[in-house]
Amino acid sequence: MRCVKVRDFLDSLDCTVEAGAAGLDNEVRGGYASDLLSDVMAHARDGDIWVTVQAHQNIIAVATLAGLAAVVVAGGVECEPETARRAEEEGIPLLRTRLAAFEVVGRLHAAGVRGSARG
Repeated sequence: MRCVKVRDFLDSLDCTVEAGAAGLDNEVRGGYASDLLSDVMAHARDGDIWVTVQAHQNIIAVATLAGLAAVVVAGGVECEPETARRAEEEGIPLLRTRLAAFEVVGRLHAAGVRGSARG
């Protein structure tokens, strides 16, 4: 995959930047989709863009811990104000889209983003 930045996906994912705009130049090295925080902590990799429908502040703690490039909250789910505040503090791009998580993952895959195999 060529070097792509978080900002390269804003249009194709029909995203709004809820917070963390300073990190829009983070390099995206792969992708991960899950709503189970422990799963993300165990399996997501540094530089992944994470797709979830969770919108509480703990997603930012997980993204920071895992070194993720960005978090995409799918399905039109509203982000909690505390989530946006934490994302801004940590410099983690918090993106929101009305698209379903399945559609977001499909678009990322079509753009060349690949997930990591477990094991």
